[in-house]
Amino acid sequence: MVDAHQTFVIVGGGLAGAKAAETLRSEGFSGRVILICDERDHPYERPPLSKDFLIGKAERDSVFVHEPAWYARSDIELHLGQPAVALDPVARTVRLGDGTLIAYDKLLLATGAEPRRLDIPGTDLAGVHHLRRLAHAERLRGVLASLGRDNGHLVIAGAGWIGLEVAAAARSYGAEVTIVEPAPTPLHHVLGPEIGGLFTELHREHGVRFHFGATLTEITGQGGVVLAAQTDTGEEHPAHDVLAAIGAAPRTALAEQAGLALADRAQGGGIVVDASLRTSDPHIFAAGDVAAAAHPVLDTRLRVEHWANALNGGPAAARAMLGQEVSYDRIPYFFSDQYDVGLEYSGYAPPGSYEQVVLRGDVGKREFIACWLDAGGRLLAAMNVNVWDVTEPLQAMIRSGRALDAEALADPTVPLESFLA
Repeated sequence: MVDAHQTFVIVGGGLAGAKAAETLRSEGFSGRVILICDERDHPYERPPLSKDFLIGKAERDSVFVHEPAWYARSDIELHLGQPAVALDPVARTVRLGDGTLIAYDKLLLATGAEPRRLDIPGTDLAGVHHLRRLAHAERLRGVLASLGRDNGHLVIAGAGWIGLEVAAAARSYGAEVTIVEPAPTPLHHVLGPEIGGLFTELHREHGVRFHFGATLTEITGQGGVVLAAQTDTGEEHPAHDVLAAIGAAPRTALAEQAGLALADRAQGGGIVVDASLRTSDPHIFAAGDVAAAAHPVLDTRLRVEHWANALNGGPAAARAMLGQEVSYDRIPYFFSDQYDVGLEYSGYAPPGSYEQVVLRGDVGKREFIACWLDAGGRLLAAMNVNVWDVTEPLQAMIRSGRALDAEALADPTVPLESFLA
């Protein structure tokens, strides 16, 4: 076991960092574990911020990874509300915002991502929002309730997962919603036009208005209050509040300042790590949203911003820090809930990588599985919509790399397990 006098430092107080700290203790590490969080809240999970917490089905305490007392019981030293501002990989030290210098033997960067900002006039108005942190969600929850009571209008820039989930939450309160999206469908660059259009239908049925092929150019207001949002196509949408949901950027400032290898921003950026989640510095690891990892099964470098990657990546990095043999090969996975539709997505099928999308089930009833196949018939990704308990075989099919018969795959009477026989 690693020397008990060693100090392992984790920078980042999200799910990945909290689970890494938990794993260090559960694996028997008896040295110092220091968890640095730039937020004043204890580590929490982010999915509820755009789902159950936002719509009022879950309370604040339910989002935390551990109860606050757990950290003291587990001898985890917490620095809450203290950002790490400098990293010296030669001296192996981290400097905090208050000047505190912390030495480490091994370091985990789990700094996550931050919302991309709208670079247009009017973003300084009080009614312009982002959704990444618990404080954002608390504020937005109150805003949506107010909009619902007053028949107010919310304009959302971006029809990605966050934009769509907030739209569903806003409609549950009764707020009017308009989504402005430059692509021709929601989730166009994630799911492609074949499936993206289904989300257009879903949200329109619930009263959401879409303006595709457009971007916001200005948010206008008076007395600090939002009045409207204008687009590059000349439209003006009435708005009492605006949500910027145009993606997130990995928080790599510390890594860049320390000279660690970074992935190309055009490919999503992030900190370059190998399959054991080790960076270009042998004493520094990275996990969660910020890590651009070499994936041993998919044979590509991936940066995944979803909950499951933080949940599993933090523990994997912790084990690697302890000197264990680690090959982080989890198939990317995420889930979403919108109105009465629940879905799970497994795999990786970026634009241009797949040849066809096979639909299995009843698309009209929104009870189906979408399968993305490459030119050789191999399953790259699959999304089950209101169909449950199929993630395991679907991920096994992706791992197998076998060519599949598209006609048989489209037939729901053919068991998924038969493709693994």
